[in-house]
Amino acid sequence: MRRRDFITLLGGAAAGCPLAARAQHAPMPIVGFLGLGFRRPDADPIATFRQGLAESGFVEGKTVAIEYRWANNQAGRLPLLAAELVQRRVAVLVVIDGPAILAAKAATSTIPIVFWLGADPIKFGLVASLSRPGGNMTGLTSLTGELTGKRLDLLREMAPSATTVGYLTDPRARDSGDAMNEMLAAARALGLRPIILEAGNTLDIEMAFPTLVERGAEALVVAPHILFQRNARKIVELTSRNAMPAIYPGRFFTDLGGLMSYSGNFVGPMRLIGSLYVAQILKGAKPADLPVQQPTKFELVINLKTAKALGLSVPQTLLVAADEVIE
Repeated sequence: MRRRDFITLLGGAAAGCPLAARAQHAPMPIVGFLGLGFRRPDADPIATFRQGLAESGFVEGKTVAIEYRWANNQAGRLPLLAAELVQRRVAVLVVIDGPAILAAKAATSTIPIVFWLGADPIKFGLVASLSRPGGNMTGLTSLTGELTGKRLDLLREMAPSATTVGYLTDPRARDSGDAMNEMLAAARALGLRPIILEAGNTLDIEMAFPTLVERGAEALVVAPHILFQRNARKIVELTSRNAMPAIYPGRFFTDLGGLMSYSGNFVGPMRLIGSLYVAQILKGAKPADLPVQQPTKFELVINLKTAKALGLSVPQTLLVAADEVIE
């Protein structure tokens, strides 16, 4: 066989082989999704996240694959789960809740990360500024530390007889000072006596509750710090054991049996994360160029079973205002 005939034959075979087809059908990009809590089948924020992606042309299973990892409120699992997603070579990581965000940040400095954070991402060292994040991270922040006064007001409505209210804070948290000042100002405005309890580790959390009881605290506001998110189950158990009405900075506390929570609503922002952030990154945008935004919608969640166990009668005004009531 002449060399020219051989080359022609080889070229024809290449045209008919799967290689050309593979070039036309590149592998779907993979989006990694990492969360501290549980995946909830009802009112699932994942549904709105997928909707946001679909609005921008990325349909799960057709044009994009999504790998989900949930720690089920076991913060110690997050580094391993984050590492798994990095090993899967995901095109972008979506992370919700502070501990998950820190785990993702530690796992990669190159893969784009889109976060949903309840604190100031600048103080946490995630971005350089809200308008120009820089680096590989961007997303949404609800700045829930600024909601401390609102939480205290809601707690007072739930437990109107309480005149002395404890405030559990982590002094090491970057945003602890601002949130504590808001707590003190709100307590003065409502005519309440605040008791500040500092906890920098798990043992401090356990020790704080006997001190709260000894100092006459009748209710508790839990600050929105990562330490407390990691120890959500323990904090809920301690407030229950001490029959203390408490309001928390995230709905995963109420899922675990906490009385009530007031925090950023995941559903609307998750749609924005899908359509604005993840889709744009998949199309070639850089996280450094996508400004961090601050959603304005928040949700009140009330656990009726816990209220009943505490002997509290939930006011009708709170039932009407609640975005979700757990029965």
